Amino acid sequence: MPLEMLAVFAAGIGAGALNAVVGSGTLVTFPVLLATGISPVTATVSNALGLIPGSVSGAIGYRRELAGQGRRVRRLAIGSALGGVTGATLLLALPAAAFERIVPSLVGLALVLVACQPLIGRRVRSRRPKGGSARRDGGWPLFTGLTLASVYGGYFAAAQGIIYMALMGMLLDEPLQRLNAVKNVLAAVVNTVAAAFFLFVADFDWTAVALIAAGSALGGRLGATTGRRLSPQVLRALIVTIGTVALVQLVAR
Repeated sequence: MPLEMLAVFAAGIGAGALNAVVGSGTLVTFPVLLATGISPVTATVSNALGLIPGSVSGAIGYRRELAGQGRRVRRLAIGSALGGVTGATLLLALPAAAFERIVPSLVGLALVLVACQPLIGRRVRSRRPKGGSARRDGGWPLFTGLTLASVYGGYFAAAQGIIYMALMGMLLDEPLQRLNAVKNVLAAVVNTVAAAFFLFVADFDWTAVALIAAGSALGGRLGATTGRRLSPQVLRALIVTIGTVALVQLVAR
């Protein structure tokens, strides 16, 4: 039991750090929770609540990059909140057996998105008109895209940050770090509204929630302060490796 608790706490640190830098922290915590014997649905709702402090910590760490983006963040946060509640509702509306069949596909999709991120970025930039610029707020295409991505985030959350970055990179003219700062805020919104919904209708493993919350708060701060020093290749390899382990474990259940 103490070793399992230590593993969950460590996973929370890793997830908080990864979420602050690139996203996909759920690919760290979710398989660890499953390995302790927690059911997939309970693991998902406990993970959503536990990762809130990490999301907030990561967003605070990027506060300098958020300067001047208040209006944009508030607008996009509305879509993220709506999408997060919708995804949380779908999670509980579907039968548990269906959820167990869907999750491997979601993890597989997340791994593809992470592994193909460099290609996605190049394709996104190549589609912009020469000499043209994206709208300052991204318009309705960005609002709609992020809302739909947040539905997925409220349902499972793995790699939602990668989807956010791809959409914003296509529709906003901003440096990567400023987009990453917005991504952290939106992820915090999705986790918060989904967890608030789950509080009234779902069962939590409160020990797991507390351990992930403590770990992710620390990890979010560490990720925000040191993540920029790590090469994208190293982070991507780490996420793909951990996600592959999770996928194998889910398929073998």
